[in-house]
Amino acid sequence: MAELTKKELEYLSGLARLSIEKKEEKLLDDLRSLLDYFKNLEELDTSEVEPMTGGTELFNVLRKDEKGEVLSEAAKLVGRFKEAERGYLKVPAVFKKKKSERND
Repeated sequence: MAELTKKELEYLSGLARLSIEKKEEKLLDDLRSLLDYFKNLEELDTSEVEPMTGGTELFNVLRKDEKGEVLSEAAKLVGRFKEAERGYLKVPAVFKKKKSERND
């Protein structure tokens, strides 16, 4: 079984900001078994296995971007706004101040 001490477990729980009171023994057993599993994996001969650069050979099936297409749609939307100020579009207020908070 992998060596993992209570002190190391407390350190890890502190890093993860977890409270492990009353669960220390179970967590130690679980983590030790996980570490043992990885030790088993280290023993496998992977010398003839090609490294992977990704998990799949799928590719993007979306349409290609076309220059100007989005800009023309944006121009149509901008034309619907009644007001603009310093390059920004003005929209109606979403939150309105109470009469007592106004500076009028």
